[in-house]
Amino acid sequence: MTVVPRVVLSAPSSGHGTGAISLGLLAALADRELAVAGFKVGPDQVDAAYLGLAAGRPGRNLDPRLVGPERVAPLFAHGAAGTGFALVQGTMGLYDSLAGRPETESTAAVATALRSPVVLVVDVAAMGQSVAALAHGFRAYDEQLWLGGVILNRVASPRHEAMLREALDDVGVPVYGALRRHELPPVLPARRHGVVPVVRRDGEALRAVRRLGEAVAANVDLDRLLALARSAPALTVEPWSPVPAGGPPTGERPVVALAGGPGGGYSHPETAELLRAAGAEVVTVDPLRDEALPAGVRALVVGGGLPESYAEQLSANRRLCIAVAELARTGRPVIAEGAGLLWLARELDGLPMCGVLDATGSSRDGLVAGYREATAQTDSPVAGAGTVVVGYKQHAAVLTPRAGERAAWSWDGGAPEGFVWRGVHASQLVPHWAAYPEIAARLVAAAEASAEAPA
Repeated sequence: MTVVPRVVLSAPSSGHGTGAISLGLLAALADRELAVAGFKVGPDQVDAAYLGLAAGRPGRNLDPRLVGPERVAPLFAHGAAGTGFALVQGTMGLYDSLAGRPETESTAAVATALRSPVVLVVDVAAMGQSVAALAHGFRAYDEQLWLGGVILNRVASPRHEAMLREALDDVGVPVYGALRRHELPPVLPARRHGVVPVVRRDGEALRAVRRLGEAVAANVDLDRLLALARSAPALTVEPWSPVPAGGPPTGERPVVALAGGPGGGYSHPETAELLRAAGAEVVTVDPLRDEALPAGVRALVVGGGLPESYAEQLSANRRLCIAVAELARTGRPVIAEGAGLLWLARELDGLPMCGVLDATGSSRDGLVAGYREATAQTDSPVAGAGTVVVGYKQHAAVLTPRAGERAAWSWDGGAPEGFVWRGVHASQLVPHWAAYPEIAARLVAAAEASAEAPA
């Protein structure tokens, strides 16, 4: 049984300010020296990373499509352990789903699975008494949903706020705060930078989170919100654990490098936890700054959070590119997800990369995004041939050819994708390793075996 004070923050649709207010709430409560944790519904690693920056502990994704609905509550309980408050930031509108499965994959479904109250953030800039009808409709739509109240965003004036509060009071919907139009400025680093400002702990990102925290602390009743969070019942689930059923392995611990920086990695936090539980010594390598791999490295993992927009910096780091190519040549496991695939290519938009893969990347207009149910085409350190996983793709750049002689994955409606070569597994598909803990075990076993093989 897990007791964690918690709320789910959602909205009628995208664009109501849920992200900024989520960061502000975590920062404001952390400033009170309360241990807090942040979670993001869906596959967005950027939002999750900023929630982690605000909370001071890793932000995590709760994605029913990637991990399975049955793992959502256990993963939450694991990530929120030891905290006095946990916030789950929704995705899209409360009842929406990226994959068209709102009954299991919407923010509302996650809130129900977590037995958590929902606070609805509403942009009221062009709204009057209709806010009451909106809140009442969202509350009545699903009788299993616990709508705990609202936070009003972009309020025009004190008179406007009073009118909104009166209308909501008439339908019995509590108001936990009201922010004026100017009080949540767009202070976060540009989205094209992805998780890099968090991974680097850039001053701009830290100042932005602090500014949002100050705005929320001044305009939201934190004590009432905490009281709502503390009214959430205990979760009757066992927390997820990265430790295998037989316990952690003993003996020598191969060194596995994860791409990242002082503020975290480009992989989901569970990836590092699974690798350690599988017997690895996990170290960090920064592909944008470090000129060498850490000493004794036997494997490298480049997670899907590495943004495509840093091609120039990746290319300029020639020493590390050469070191990665040599690691791959000697048969050591190298796992690249998302844009990591592009880093391993011969070149990207004319810029030289690591040259591990005989392929060329090019950026194009438009974005490829969506879930894929993929089947492994080749035995690799990630999966045995025939293994089925669910992953997420989001990229603008494409690789030519799309797949190597030995492809990584195939799925319905698409040609084979990705590359398997020696110990390399590279693909733009990003699975969540918490759903497939055998990936970590296979990788560690491959790292151990590669140490004994001749170069």
